[in-house]
Amino acid sequence: MKNFLYQQLQQQTRREFLLGSGRLLSSAFLASAMPTNAFGSETQLNFSRPMSQPLAPLPPQYPSKVKRVIYMHMAGAPSQLELFDYKPELAKYDGKLCPDEFLAGKRFAFISGRPSLLGPKANFSQHGQSGAWISDCLPHLQKHADDLCFIKSMHTDQFNHAPAQILAHTGNALSGHPSIGAWATYGLGSMNQNLPGYMVLVSGSRDPDGGKQLWGSGYLPSAYQGVRCRSQGDPILYLSNPEQVSRSLRRVLLDGLKNLNQQNYQAEGDPETLTRVAQYEMAYRMQLEASDAFSIEQESEKTLAAYGAKPSQASFANNCLLARRLAERDVRFIQLFDYGWDSHGSNKSEALDMGFLDKCRQIDQPIAALLADLKSRGLLEDTLVIWGGEFGRTPMQENRGGVDNAFAGRDHHPNAYTMWMAGAGVKAGYSHGQTDDMGYDIVKDPVSIHDFHATLLYLLGFNHHDLNYRFQGLNQKLTGVKEAHIISQLLA
Repeated sequence: MKNFLYQQLQQQTRREFLLGSGRLLSSAFLASAMPTNAFGSETQLNFSRPMSQPLAPLPPQYPSKVKRVIYMHMAGAPSQLELFDYKPELAKYDGKLCPDEFLAGKRFAFISGRPSLLGPKANFSQHGQSGAWISDCLPHLQKHADDLCFIKSMHTDQFNHAPAQILAHTGNALSGHPSIGAWATYGLGSMNQNLPGYMVLVSGSRDPDGGKQLWGSGYLPSAYQGVRCRSQGDPILYLSNPEQVSRSLRRVLLDGLKNLNQQNYQAEGDPETLTRVAQYEMAYRMQLEASDAFSIEQESEKTLAAYGAKPSQASFANNCLLARRLAERDVRFIQLFDYGWDSHGSNKSEALDMGFLDKCRQIDQPIAALLADLKSRGLLEDTLVIWGGEFGRTPMQENRGGVDNAFAGRDHHPNAYTMWMAGAGVKAGYSHGQTDDMGYDIVKDPVSIHDFHATLLYLLGFNHHDLNYRFQGLNQKLTGVKEAHIISQLLA
């Protein structure tokens, strides 16, 4: 060993030696000065698995009802004031100039000058024994009012789509952090070793603004990133064998590639090499199971009609049906993104009384069918369903250039928005939090993104302090370094 170190030092310049020694001494000092348990609680979790099985299932820290999650994100931020947050007082002031206190010292994406207040562009009524207020934009969902657990006091510190979406799904508005689904599969693994533990379905005219990092693994090993599935053709790229390549020949090729990767790992020791081997092996197993899971034409005409799904067309309805099929195959985290909810009112497709209504019609029946289907199959008992956007919408009309838009629309609003959950672990028929009479600010029980993440991890069976990963000298967490609280009122 001494000879080896001497040879290595001989190959260094004096400058390199001094720089390296300085870094080494600094690291040693920080390690000695740091308390043993500076970043987490007393509980130490063991996430060790065989490197060749990065998705091997692990038990949660605490007993949990939630085995899987279906998270539906409406990219573009739907207006809570047209869906769930009923504000009759706002209707009375429709067209009146916005109060100065709503504008002074505040930042907006597009509002300038003094806009007019905009009353709700939907009719509201109460539903179920819970008496939940749900607008007529979602007539099918109204029938499930007693299954829903509303959070009407969500808030964020981002008012542009991409950073707000990244914050909502990774706990940090900056790039490079793992998504919620990546944390879930890192902590729990996959219950089905023939399918990825984290699968992503996208609908709408394009991908969400935050891009692939919304389902990325960040600094976690790449085995935990979401697998993007296509709505047409092979559900996953290169799932089918090329022409003249049989399954048996593919097995021979994979065995040869596996041997080469094993040699490379023994030479370099990079754990990502074994992760790559595991991914190739899963891809081989997926050829049979994934193709079957995505074959919605196997469903009855009655089921297809209930969702409004059509196998020949890519749609949110198809993705909801696929979410149920993946859930019953025990995929751990199923993420749906639906693009097109940016309701500025600058044109008909964005107007709250035009394009917004079309988007509501596209999601209403499929979501209601998904909830009913999960319940009838007993899956809602251990599946957590989440719905939401990245922020809310202002109670005033958007007015680019200081002039109210020709069509009814609202600007981005980080102060308050609504999300809901249903299924395992949450209180059904409950509404948490409250905004003021105009829907502008939260007046009761605010819930931050980090609070929501801490609560979600608790529902999955983890203390959010303990589910962490060592990176750049810190035990990184989904909830970051900001204060986060579990919202106990939401728990069943």
